[in-house]
Amino acid sequence: MHDSLWNAATRHPFLDAVRDGTITASAFDRWLVQDALFVADLLTFQARLLARAPRRAQAVLAGGCGALVTELDWFEDQATRRRLQLESQPLGATLAYRELLQRLDAAPYVAAVTALWVIEQVYLLAWTSAASDSTPFGEFVEHWSTPEFAAYVAALGELATPDEHEELVGDVLALEVAFWDMALNVG
Repeated sequence: MHDSLWNAATRHPFLDAVRDGTITASAFDRWLVQDALFVADLLTFQARLLARAPRRAQAVLAGGCGALVTELDWFEDQATRRRLQLESQPLGATLAYRELLQRLDAAPYVAAVTALWVIEQVYLLAWTSAASDSTPFGEFVEHWSTPEFAAYVAALGELATPDEHEELVGDVLALEVAFWDMALNVG
């Protein structure tokens, strides 16, 4: 199901450049700022999803919300270190993701949690693919490929039904590709 899109989303030239250490600082920083904006949107979405989740899913989603709050703190630290403004305007790919998350608020719970799983699964696979012993971005790769994050993604996978939501899976994967593209191409 969507093999070419999964590959494009998890083995993107942006990730290759991170792994090889050839990504420009401006491209990486553009992505980092936009990702911080996305994570803030994701926290809002996930908190609303938690509010309507069945009891068996609440602990997983609540843990994810807590992790996103910690992630936003981490982004603020990174922004200070890298002298970035997190209050920047969202670019097109970030806005498109925001729109999807807002649409998912009206979608059935199982569709919304499936989309959340795809988002997080892509992230885990993507950053795992960017790992190398020589990348100067090892701190970032390690941050987004920890065993704890992998366990969270696996727990979300137990809640998801990707085979029943193939179109939505494709939509999320296309947005992931666009998000990586956005970092490499201004606009």
